[in-house]
Order: sequence, then C-alpha cells, then structure tokens
Amino acid sequence: MFFPEVAWAMGAAGGQAGQEGNPIAAFVPLALMFVIFYFLLIRPQQKRAKEHKALLDNLQEGQSVVTAGGLIGTIVEIKDDIISVDLGDTTVRVGRQYISGLKTSPAAEKKAKDGKKK
Repeated sequence: MFFPEVAWAMGAAGGQAGQEGNPIAAFVPLALMFVIFYFLLIRPQQKRAKEHKALLDNLQEGQSVVTAGGLIGTIVEIKDDIISVDLGDTTVRVGRQYISGLKTSPAAEKKAKDGKKK
C-alpha cells in the first residue's frame, strides 16, 4: 500500500538477523585501555607518592628544603606536622605536606654527577 518494497529493503538480511559477536571480544579493548592507563599513569603516580611520603617521614633539622610555594630554606624545628623553615631574614611555619623536596647545593649535584660517570 505505502511502498512495501521499501520496508522490505530496509530490513536485515535473512541470515544476519540473529548473529552477534563474542561478548568477551567487546571487553578486550576496554581491558587493554585499563592496562595501558595503569602502567602509564596510575603506577608512576603511586611511585612518586610513595617516594614523597618517605621524604616527609625522614625530614630532619638542618636540611635545606623547597616548599610547594617555592620557598627555599633550612629546617629549624619539627613539631608533628608543623615545620619551621628559616628563610634567612625570617622564619616561616609550614605544614609537613607542603614540603615538596630537598634542596641540594650545586656542589653536591656536581659531585653526584661525577660519581655516576665513573
């Protein structure tokens, strides 16, 4: 009545109506993406976090540190999670988690590089 041949042409072919792919094969790309993300993003971030925690646990008075704000100074006092850092003319108190790393002198860096070359 209203172009029935068009309706038949738009339908699925006779042998293809019930065929689907393997459902496990659909999850393989997803699992592969997760593995790639794990090794490229998650695992290195966990390693850096572990190294930073070890650094914070081993802080001692007299060490030169760099804060997350970019201040460079020497640790004067450590009380629980508050660290007093001498900046030369002034002393500031920062939270332990805001210490981003140790500051090494240029001479110590050169000595370390020379030791690696040998």
